[in-house]
Amino acid sequence: FGYLFGLALVVALLGRIGLGVAAATGVLAFDYISASGVAILDVICSILTGSAFVAFLFAAGLALVVSTAGPVLYGALYARGDAPAKASTAFLWGWATALAALACLVILALGILSPVQVGSMSSKLPGTAVIVLGAVAFAAFLGTLLGAASMVLCACIERSRARGGLGRRLLVACAGCGAVVMVLTLGTFSALNGVSVDVAALGGWAVADVVANLAMLFCARALAARAHDAVGAEGASNRAKVASA
Repeated sequence: FGYLFGLALVVALLGRIGLGVAAATGVLAFDYISASGVAILDVICSILTGSAFVAFLFAAGLALVVSTAGPVLYGALYARGDAPAKASTAFLWGWATALAALACLVILALGILSPVQVGSMSSKLPGTAVIVLGAVAFAAFLGTLLGAASMVLCACIERSRARGGLGRRLLVACAGCGAVVMVLTLGTFSALNGVSVDVAALGGWAVADVVANLAMLFCARALAARAHDAVGAEGASNRAKVASA
């Protein structure tokens, strides 16, 4: 539980740093709804009533729980020997987890908003093609991120089998990978939350997000494979010593 609380604290501190940078650089908006030139996310969210906002908190919480449980389940299955430490498998299950989380979010959102709110919100959004492209990009980002998280868990588990210290390795991985995700999330949010969305800039950040996630995924895969080979070699050496004795 101590390591669990430590992981939560690391995420909270990284989030606080990101919010501080966003506030200092003007990315985080503090405008009133009646002000002119309000960022697009503020305009869209202004449609929500208080009860709808609370309901959206529940919907977002469910999506986050599903997104977190996916990599944890994959890591647990790997530790038990029921899942391989393969980049392709981690990516596919990460993508499936992302789609399940988004499906839960959409199902609840359709019950939260009235037809009038949906129509008002739709009038402030870009065209259908842009929305579909954005949804695909977000699914790719979240799927590769969850796949990377799954593979990082496998790498930490495999490396701890030889030298122990699983909790410590998870804390280090959370801090290192979390810092990368925080920077990229801040950049993506800054490109999205403007008076007018710069599609080129947003697309560039989305590509950077996916590339970084894939880099973390394959680096973790390499570390897991190296640790697995080391454990196997050590086990073979020990068996040879026992046999010779």
